[in-house]
Amino acid sequence: MKDYRRRFRLAAGAAALWLAVCPPVLAQDAPYEGKMLRLAEVLGSLHYLRNLCGEKGSEWRDRMDAIIAAEKPPEAERLKLVSSFNHGYRVFSDNYARCTPSALAAIDRYMKEGGDLSNEIISRYGN
Repeated sequence: MKDYRRRFRLAAGAAALWLAVCPPVLAQDAPYEGKMLRLAEVLGSLHYLRNLCGEKGSEWRDRMDAIIAAEKPPEAERLKLVSSFNHGYRVFSDNYARCTPSALAAIDRYMKEGGDLSNEIISRYGN
């Protein structure tokens, strides 16, 4: 496993943990909301692509569920997060029916982006 994949898993877990102990801020802070929505989209993309390319399970959906559970957003904000996750999933499910080199490259890009987003959310909004 590439090092950034491990770092992303750790960062996504840390982001969910951080959200569990911090007061909800999604609706209060537009820059934070945009990053959270993008992270949700990345997680949706990874959920589809990783399963397509042989990783069976729901790790990425479970991480999204953990973020929503920790954040406890108002219904309108929760729907935005779910919509972003589903959009990320659909973008790739509409274009990839099998694992290809392009799908593997997309996984690598999204793993890196997801790790970067998670780390940025923690470092900028952690305190």
